[in-house]
Amino acid sequence: MVNHLQIPTCLRCLPPQVIAVCNHKHWIFLFLCLIHNNFQFFGTLAVIHHSNPKSGNGKKLSVLVFQIHQQEVRMIVFHRRNHRIIHCKSFRRLKHKPQVFLQPEGDHYRTRLTHTLEVSQIARTISRALRLNEDLTEAIALGHDLGHTPFGHAGERALNRFCPGGFSHYRQSLRVVDYLERDGQGLDLTWEVRNGIVTHTSGAWARTPEGCVVRRADHIAFLNHDIEDAITAGVLDARQLPPEAVAVLGHTKSERITTMITDLVAHSGNGKINFSPEVEAAYAVLKDFMYATVYVDKEAKREEKKVDKLISELYDLEVEVNSLYGDKVRVCVPVREIERQ
Repeated sequence: MVNHLQIPTCLRCLPPQVIAVCNHKHWIFLFLCLIHNNFQFFGTLAVIHHSNPKSGNGKKLSVLVFQIHQQEVRMIVFHRRNHRIIHCKSFRRLKHKPQVFLQPEGDHYRTRLTHTLEVSQIARTISRALRLNEDLTEAIALGHDLGHTPFGHAGERALNRFCPGGFSHYRQSLRVVDYLERDGQGLDLTWEVRNGIVTHTSGAWARTPEGCVVRRADHIAFLNHDIEDAITAGVLDARQLPPEAVAVLGHTKSERITTMITDLVAHSGNGKINFSPEVEAAYAVLKDFMYATVYVDKEAKREEKKVDKLISELYDLEVEVNSLYGDKVRVCVPVREIERQ
């Protein structure tokens, strides 16, 4: 889709909701994309020659007429944003960032990348059941942890101590998509996606139900896969899980995820994404249990001491480089908080 600045004068009287103007050689691709999204095609209105006022070169444009509603146009926009996130460098770097265990032995432990994919799948399932915008939900889910540090939350806590003004991964995720990707150009994401990214952890909730879904899906995913990883590592025995939580949510990872998703769908509506009081209470018990046992495991804490030293040395090196090269390298630049309002 193009705006009125790009549409020739002879076409500006046409409603932007019902036309699509594209480069002549790309019209077939656009046609297939729109038909795939169930847009009704009425025919080619015209094939025109449009001169570029800067270069003077002629360009052949095809004007395709569709019945396109504003909501459907926005769905295409969010779908394109998904592609930008998946293909960016920060997304690929997630595969080297651990989730809970900093140096696990084996290939079956979660990384930040697999966690992101699990959140995306759960969030999209919930959005489909609630008839929300699945593409917006997926875009938020794929981008929510792009700013996470190496070494899990231990790395985040270390950077928070060193950075002036503190450090939080959700704010860094927003900084990544706004300023750092594509050599400083950012990914040009929509406000709804950016708002969902910066509100996915705590504090104010997202302004869209899709952003709220991702926040819930993040909680469902990390709690259940952390339990499974802890059992695999021998840190936890499934029989240790609080019986009052297990009785409500289920005995296995699959049962718990299914219970939480179906309960969330059943008790959400009118823009609110909520668990039932019973499931909310069981989730809180299970989360408190994990923070009291797995997340404070002695072996994990021993590894975190190495993280502090490594992050400290890397930060000092980065500050030194920053002093040599000025604004070309920036450390912990704060991001705007408007997205939380």
